[in-house]
Amino acid sequence: MLSPDGEMGFPGNLKISVSYTLTEDNALEIYYDGISDKKTTINMTNHSYFNLAGHNKGKIYDTLLMLACSKYTPIVLGAIPTGEISSVEGTAMDFRSPKRIGDQINDDWKQLTMVQGYDHNWVIDGADGTLKKIAVATDEVSGRTMEVYTDLPGVQFYAGNCISETVGKGGVVYSDRSGFCLETQYYPNNVNQPNFPQAIFDAEQPYQTKTIYKFI
Repeated sequence: MLSPDGEMGFPGNLKISVSYTLTEDNALEIYYDGISDKKTTINMTNHSYFNLAGHNKGKIYDTLLMLACSKYTPIVLGAIPTGEISSVEGTAMDFRSPKRIGDQINDDWKQLTMVQGYDHNWVIDGADGTLKKIAVATDEVSGRTMEVYTDLPGVQFYAGNCISETVGKGGVVYSDRSGFCLETQYYPNNVNQPNFPQAIFDAEQPYQTKTIYKFI
């Protein structure tokens, strides 16, 4: 795929490819590759929704989620990170131990009410460019567990707060919070926040990253 120079205001003719591999051990591996002829920002991710209870089981409140993240990036209206990197300690953002997604999603706290729930970037502990397990999600009734691995520094946890009613598989109607996303990434707004890991690549500098969703 080619994103031509100037498309959506971004410099450079950016050549992009994304490869998907299903492995024998029930993993979906996603490999991103890109290169531009001008210095530019590159920050691709995957926006798949998951409901480990089953696509027809309604809300994802009972999903247990663990994020290997002791910090997150607070936002302002519009879900734009401010540049702060804050501890999850004592907040609804603390998923360092498995916790039900629904336990605190409706807390009367501005970070949540601004975006109707979880839609934030978490800072991955020990991120160093190597592949690490950064999240585990489990539905105890179905017995399904999904592990997430990435070599990127951040992950956006989105709880599907704004899903509009959509007819899906088998005629089932999906609505708000009927699926969640774990979107591996460089932190949003990094180009305007010099303290964030930068997703800026020089001309002819390869962008290569890998994310794995493994089901056990």
